[in-house]
This record gives sequence, structure tokens and C-alpha cells, in this order.
Amino acid sequence: MTLAICGGRLVDPAAGVDATKDLLLKDGRVAEIAGPGKLKELNGAEVLDATGLIVTPGLIDLHVHLREPGQAYKETIATGTAAAAAGGFTSVAAMPNTNPVNDSAEITRWMQAPERGAHVRVFPIAAATRGSKGETINDLAALKGAGAVAVTDDGKPILKDSVMREALAGAARVGLTVIQHAEDTRMTQGASMNLGPVSFKLGLRGMPAEAETGIVERDIRLVTELREAHPHLHVAHLSTAGALAAVRQARRNGLRVTCEVTPHHFLLTEEHVGLYNTHAKMNPPLRATADRDAMIEGILDGVVDAIATDHAPHAMHEKEIEFELAPNGITGLETALGLSLRWLHKEWRMPLGRVLSLLSAQPAALLGLKGRGTLAVGSFADVVVFDANAEWTYRATESKSKAKNTPFDGWAMLGKVRWAISEGRVAYAAA
Repeated sequence: MTLAICGGRLVDPAAGVDATKDLLLKDGRVAEIAGPGKLKELNGAEVLDATGLIVTPGLIDLHVHLREPGQAYKETIATGTAAAAAGGFTSVAAMPNTNPVNDSAEITRWMQAPERGAHVRVFPIAAATRGSKGETINDLAALKGAGAVAVTDDGKPILKDSVMREALAGAARVGLTVIQHAEDTRMTQGASMNLGPVSFKLGLRGMPAEAETGIVERDIRLVTELREAHPHLHVAHLSTAGALAAVRQARRNGLRVTCEVTPHHFLLTEEHVGLYNTHAKMNPPLRATADRDAMIEGILDGVVDAIATDHAPHAMHEKEIEFELAPNGITGLETALGLSLRWLHKEWRMPLGRVLSLLSAQPAALLGLKGRGTLAVGSFADVVVFDANAEWTYRATESKSKAKNTPFDGWAMLGKVRWAISEGRVAYAAA
């Protein structure tokens, strides 16, 4: 189909554009960009009036859990990507801790098959080791050939130095990123929240910040030793001041070490656990105020490379049990943009283009998604159109996701998505 988006403010950080423009989408690509009223090939095009709205590259979430195969009662690729589109995301990178674990080319291809009913593009991230057991490296070239855009044992760390070294070196040879879930599980067994005064008060075993920081520092040492191979280490859902400081120093040393932070880790603290609120239970856990403030600082000063949701849906009955037994994780695809605009942009004065870059251009660059994260002519027609001034309240009961496990139910948001367009097709339109 041919689609024209007219009259909107085009904000494309990757292309350095921030101006009123009309956009023509044809055959799944951006065909033309012109000043208002100057598109040349409008014949037969469906026109969306974006007057007063922001038009920007579709958001890219490099960390989601879609639960298929194996756990469709929590979420499916269809329902998860419907939630993604409603939140402005036109591409999502799906983690491998499915059942069975995505550690093969066959499962990687299965996740991308049209039969899954995805509303937006799904980019699988495959397991770095067989079964995500941290012992034997998978066939990384085969996984890449099947469409994997990175490798990780997310949900578990790669603990052994020798295995992590092999993963970094092997991924570098085939041009893949290694994403690390930084947690020394030898220090966190039986823990269910951050170690600190709140865990002491609630009588819960806590996870020390050192469990994250130590793994990040170990991984950076391995990257340093492998410098000539040019490995790319990406730290998932970074949450501690110490780990952020290690990433900052690694970058100063010229290493390719990147990181992401979630909205819950730059907005919430361990205090939000309250009286055993399982919607505030995740891994890494909500940290101390000083760690939360460090995440904000890292985003504002550019050390943090991307905002990711770590969308982790669970069935209601799984969260409505004792805190220590409840699974980790919250949903996030429909709240990330609204929270980022409300806090990073409005409250903390981060320029709109920089906020959007953290959600689109920079994730695209981290995963090597060519033709995405920008609306330059010839790029994929992945677009989100939103009202930057619209204030609204998030209601979990209205979510497109199967799951409702969120600490942000009832929170005020800023920026309402009007349309999400995936490869030229309208994936979401506000009622």
C-alpha cells in the first residue's frame, strides 16, 4: 500500500531532521520526504493527517520476552507485538528463555514465521550456550544465518570465564553482540529483592549490588584481553551505580561496551516493594535511591545507550502468591514511551530528539538493524506518530498484552500514540 503522513513534525535523530515534513511510504519503504504539500506521487495514497503530531522512526525494543514457544498462557508473539505496536514499537528483539530455549536455527526461524501472527517485526536473540546452561557455546554462525541479531543467556549469566571468553570471541567472528545478564548467582541464591534496609525490614534475603558489578567488571576485563578481536559486550538491564561506572570507564578506554536501562530502574527504587508488592519484583531488583539516581545521570550524560523495557509478562495467578515465590518481571511495552516523555523529557529536560534516539536509532545501531531507526529515503517504513502533549493515565486492564503485571497501573503518562506503522502497514491506530 501507499501511505502519506502529512503535516507532522518529523523528528529523525539519526538523519538530523527536526522539521515539518510530509512523508510518503510505498512498498514497505520510505519513498519520499518533502516540505508540507509538496509530495509528488500522492495518487491513490491513503493520507494520515499528522498536523500537530510528532512523526518519528518506529521505536525498537532490544529486550522483550514474548514467551513463545512454550508459555503461551503468559503471552504470545501475537499479543506481545500487539502491545508493542500500541506503545509505538515497530521492532522488538525477543529473548531466548522460552520453552524450549531458543538455542537453534529451527526455533529462531519458527519465531519469525508468518504463522506467529506478529503485528510488528520480531528479531530473535538466541541463546549463547546450549540450553542457556552456560557450558557449551552454540553454533553462532548458524543462529545468525537463521536471523538471530545477538546472543545471550538472559535470565541467567554466563558465569565461567572460559565460556564467556569463547562467547565474546566467537560472536565477534560472526559479527554478533553478546548480551550479558550481569548477576553472580553464587551471591544471589534465594534472594528476591535488593540487599538493603528494605529487605532487612521485610525479612527477605537481598541481592547485593556487587553481584551485578562484579560480573560487569569481569566481562570488561575479558573484552580488554580480546581487544584485537573487537568483541561487542552489551550489558542488559543495568541497575547499579558500580556497574555503570565500569561501563563508563570501559568506554573511555576505547572498548565496545554498551548498556541499556529500563524505565523501572530509572524511576523506581526498593521502597516501591512496599509490603511485598509482587508487581515490584524483578531481576535485577529495584535498587537503592543512589543507584536509581545514577541511572538517571547515565541516561542524561550519554553513557546509557538505549532504553529497553525487559517486557516480562506473567499470568495473574503467578504474581498473586508470596513475594519470595512469585516470578520476576513486569510488562513494559505500552508504558516506555509515555514514561520516558513524562520524566526524561518534561521533568528532566532531556531534548526530545535524544529521548527518541534512545528508543529507536541507538537500539537499531546496537543490533545492526540496517534501514531501521531512521526515516531516511529508502529505509524501512517503520513509523510512530504520537501527540507529544497528550496527557493520559495507563490502565493495565486495557493492555493489549495478555499480562497485567505492572507497577505503573494508574500512572500519569505523556505522549499518546496515534499510529504505529510497521514496514508500511498500520499495525496500531488509536480509537
